[in-house]
Amino acid sequence: MAGNGDSTRAIFFALGANFAIAVAKGVAAFVTGSGAMLAETVHSLADCGNQLLLLLGLRQAARPVSPEYPLGYGRAIYFWSFLVAVMLFSVGGMFSVYEGVHKLRHPEPLRQWGWAVGVLVFAIVAEGVSMRACLHEVNKARGSRSLWRWFRESRQAELVVIFGEDLAALLGLMFALAAVLLAVATGNPLWDALGTIVIGALLIVIAVLVAIEVKAMLIGQSVDPLLQAQIRRFLDGREEIAELLHLITLQQGNEVLVSIHARMRQSRDGERMLREIDQVERALKREFPVVRWSFFEPEGAEPKPA
Repeated sequence: MAGNGDSTRAIFFALGANFAIAVAKGVAAFVTGSGAMLAETVHSLADCGNQLLLLLGLRQAARPVSPEYPLGYGRAIYFWSFLVAVMLFSVGGMFSVYEGVHKLRHPEPLRQWGWAVGVLVFAIVAEGVSMRACLHEVNKARGSRSLWRWFRESRQAELVVIFGEDLAALLGLMFALAAVLLAVATGNPLWDALGTIVIGALLIVIAVLVAIEVKAMLIGQSVDPLLQAQIRRFLDGREEIAELLHLITLQQGNEVLVSIHARMRQSRDGERMLREIDQVERALKREFPVVRWSFFEPEGAEPKPA
């Protein structure tokens, strides 16, 4: 069965990593008096805010159904995930590009670069731990699929966002370290500026890809294709069903709605057919606990040709 990773665990690892990085940058900013390092501290604190928004989304998505929201609040996590993608694009990507262009126009030599290298190395280690935890949860969900295919097919918006954010952060830190070392080795501060622009472009690309995936979930996607195929095979194998005519699935956060149109083998005895429909629905929910709502439209046996 297609599984789900523990997105809450991945979010907490990312939150812990970003907070630790923010503290390290803050200490470096205090010791060196660097305005750039202070700005980086604020940037890392903003990343912590992103994780808190995802946790808020998960909490709202878990609220019970109500007369106003008969299918629950599961899709609330899509809104908060999309908001985080927008913040990653604007606060992360656009700000980095702006900073890089500013450094190109007004280059300044690096001061106390040892602190910058130390903070970047620590940040890479912290983000690496967070990325490892995220990949552990992603691997639970993706099965034998490639990471790219999982990214395109996953319906866990918050895990998609955390994966994209961790990947962007880790690659960005590596680019930043390379840019600082090149600037120190060559004595040319333009390397630092170019590195900042590359990091901004990377953040923008990943933020756009994440936003595209989450937007599809906001509009209303079917379930993960692997889960869809498993549900179809399960229904095709039920002896009560003569033919599965149509299957509609809808992802509602971490829960699923299923609509089934099927031709039943037993159609002359109405009460018996209803009992068999109940059996199919109960068995479906036992086999796939994520299925919360099921709607079954039966059709009688196909008439025999004259």
